[in-house]
Amino acid sequence: MAILVLGLVIFIGVHSIRIVAGPWRAAQIERFGPQAWRGAFAVLSIAGFVLIVYGYGLSRRYPVPIWLPPFWMDDVTALLAAIAFVMIAAAYVPGNHIKRALGQPFVSGVALWAFAHLLANGTLHAILLFAVFLIWALIALRVENRRDREAGVVYPPGRASRDGLVVVIGLLAWAVFGFWLHGALIGIRPLG
Repeated sequence: MAILVLGLVIFIGVHSIRIVAGPWRAAQIERFGPQAWRGAFAVLSIAGFVLIVYGYGLSRRYPVPIWLPPFWMDDVTALLAAIAFVMIAAAYVPGNHIKRALGQPFVSGVALWAFAHLLANGTLHAILLFAVFLIWALIALRVENRRDREAGVVYPPGRASRDGLVVVIGLLAWAVFGFWLHGALIGIRPLG
């Protein structure tokens, strides 16, 4: 489980810099340039993600059960994950109602994704993984919403055509991940 924890520290740590050290981040971008910052961010993010996936896989070999989720919880998780994927897609499609309503659909989607997975997983390593992501997303959501309020950010009105695009992209990504990538990366096929 040490590799999983190391991966979480690196990945969540890198993604928390803007939350806890915004001025320091801005100074580093000014000092080294945006390309160098993005490069270092990408390298550390990928390293953290690889360690998370590898460490999670290792931890699955010797699971420590904490609780046994009911059999139907997998269906609830799949439904909530589909909604989370749509929310995440809304962050990247401009002019949709979801972005306007949530303000931060990406971190909201991550929070819902993590919560959904906590419902369906009762092992120590799974609880650790998804609880860390849930806590991070809730903190990030609070900070980003406060930052938007202080800056007077107003998201543009949404259009139905954009909402439809968000739903199609989100559900397509959810299906690809649920039917194929989840099995390849995690070793469990939740939809296949």
